[in-house]
Amino acid sequence: MSHKIIVPIGPYHPLQEEPEFFQLYVEGEKVVDIDIIIGYNHRGIEKLSESKHYDQVAFLVERICGICSSSHPYAYCLAVEDLLGGEANIVPERALYIRTMINELERIHSHLLWFGLAGHFIGYNTVWMWAWKYREPVLDMFEMITGNRNSYAMFKIGGVRRDIKDEDIPILNKMLDELTPALDLFRGAVMDDPVIKARLKGIGILTKEQAIDWCVVGPTARASGINIDVRRDEPYGVFDRIDWKVILEEDGDIFAKTVVRILELYESVNIIRQCLDKIPKGAIDADIKDIPAGEGIGRVEAPRGECFHYIKSDGTNRPVRHKIRAPSYMNVASDKLTAVGGTISDATITLAAVDPCYCCTERVAVINKGDNNKLMNGWDLIKLSQEKTLKLKEQYYGRLK
Repeated sequence: MSHKIIVPIGPYHPLQEEPEFFQLYVEGEKVVDIDIIIGYNHRGIEKLSESKHYDQVAFLVERICGICSSSHPYAYCLAVEDLLGGEANIVPERALYIRTMINELERIHSHLLWFGLAGHFIGYNTVWMWAWKYREPVLDMFEMITGNRNSYAMFKIGGVRRDIKDEDIPILNKMLDELTPALDLFRGAVMDDPVIKARLKGIGILTKEQAIDWCVVGPTARASGINIDVRRDEPYGVFDRIDWKVILEEDGDIFAKTVVRILELYESVNIIRQCLDKIPKGAIDADIKDIPAGEGIGRVEAPRGECFHYIKSDGTNRPVRHKIRAPSYMNVASDKLTAVGGTISDATITLAAVDPCYCCTERVAVINKGDNNKLMNGWDLIKLSQEKTLKLKEQYYGRLK
């Protein structure tokens, strides 16, 4: 009879860029169960939003995630614009095209970053260096359009803050031309490499039925054959005016998730090219002054899936309530299915396959019901996490005795 032991991954681990704790229960090399312990990040973004005026909130939500620093402000602006009659009725045409381009550049940036990290996780460091090398011209494009390589400070209620210069459009097209051969390189490195296929095919499978039951979103869902994409299902920007397609795979394994992201890079390039070709002249800002009382929602297809923002207004210059749901909140839980049954060596790439962003996910307020419903602050949470970690260590070493 095999002996079950615990293998901890986190909360601080060289393969995790943020603190998160995955406790693997293993028999020999096989993972038989997993506990996902979250709650190590607490920044109070939603509560902070209530103390900022509407224009300031756009800068605040950019800081939720460095990689999704256009998806969150875009979803926020859509939520407020929902109060005003909808993006299509308010935002100038030129601003809609600029918003769409930034949204797709972010997808390229994010997928390349994930692709490089995934290569690093499985020991394919050549892919890691290639992917991060070709992220640089994407960041150069961001800098040309927005003035920033990250946290772009472009989105505002009613439009964008900065225009694209006409003389920059040919340069941007040329940069996209130079990026395409690199994408071909990545496509070949993944889809034609027998070693990659042997390493990733049949690993971390999430079936279509499981994906539906666990409500996953984005590439994680589309790799399991679920045909969903906010850009098509509830169009924003100019996604309903240009030609593009939703990428689907059926196998639900890590290889399928990788293929979805690789092929989405081509679609993003295609979308940006069309935006550059069709962008009209005109204003970039509707100059919104007042926000009426009411409720609004905004949905954006972030690189990891649906990013959702809810805003409640009482007619003053700041929101009464701001609720955010990031895609990783939906996707990380599926690790409970995909990691179990695999080996320890597959665990890290399986956990990474959903492209998790923990700082996106964790913005909760914590109430200790055992202490007169006390609202816990940051220091309380640190103390609680230390106590929890100590108990887990005692359990772990106790089982080894």
